[in-house]
Order: sequence, then structure tokens, then C-alpha cells
Amino acid sequence: MRSLIPWKWGGSQSSPDNAMIEFKKEVDDLFSKFFGSEGWLPTSYFSRGFNPALDISETDEDIVVKVELPGVDPKGIEVNLAGTTLTVKGEKKEEREENTESMHRIERSYGSFLRSITLPCEVNEEKTEATFKDGVLNLKLPKSEPSKKNSIKIDVK
Repeated sequence: MRSLIPWKWGGSQSSPDNAMIEFKKEVDDLFSKFFGSEGWLPTSYFSRGFNPALDISETDEDIVVKVELPGVDPKGIEVNLAGTTLTVKGEKKEEREENTESMHRIERSYGSFLRSITLPCEVNEEKTEATFKDGVLNLKLPKSEPSKKNSIKIDVK
């Protein structure tokens, strides 16, 4: 099929493959010029505001959740546990000063946040522990007795 299509590009004979590569490059350049160097939908588009990262790990006895909350006042953090749903919410307030400085780029995020996760099992609400140090919220959630793993052997027939 390619041999049936005459194709000239820039005054000299060129293959359709090279022409398509050149066309793609021109379209990419056009989009870069229009939308900026970060592409059409930069990650900041989806996360307008502050969205803390978290880690969840599990041992035989506990579920451990670590939430990164740099710049957040620990007094403004609210942690709720309803069944197996853990919710952490609060607000990272923007620091504003009146000065004549002009901003060239703002990458830090501010605003209210709410993270809800489903835990892999029930936890003992009375023995939960929460600590906040160096901008990291550490939650230690002891598993309830029925949730602790019991190992049983299942015969395959």
C-alpha cells in the first residue's frame, strides 16, 4: 500500500514512515507550545490542593499507617475509625506574608485534605496509638482477636 502513495516532504523524496515521524514531532511541539512543557494534563491538575501520601503495613499483631503531613499543625488533624474505614483529615494552611516579592513558581500545595482507606481487617479501637513527629503521623492499630491470622491447613482432593 505504501508504494501506491507518492509522498514528498520538504522538496525531497521521503518515505511515509519518515513523514509520519516528522508529523508526530510537529504535533508534539505544537502541544508543548500550547500546554507548556509539563504536557497536557500535569499531575498538579488532578491534585489541586494538598493530598498527603501514606504507607500501610501489616504485621501479625498490628496494622501500621504512616501519613506524610509536612507543614500541618498536629492540633488540626482529625483521625476517625469506623469499622474498617480509617479517615484522616485536616488542612495545610498557606503561609502568606505581605511583601513586594513576586512569585515565579509555586509548587507547594495547600488546602484541606481527606484520606479514607479501607483496612484489611477489624482493629481494636481501645488500643490504637497515634504519634506525630517530623511531619509524619504514625498510627498503630492493633488487630482485634478474631482478625489475627490463624493458620490452618486445607486438604486438596
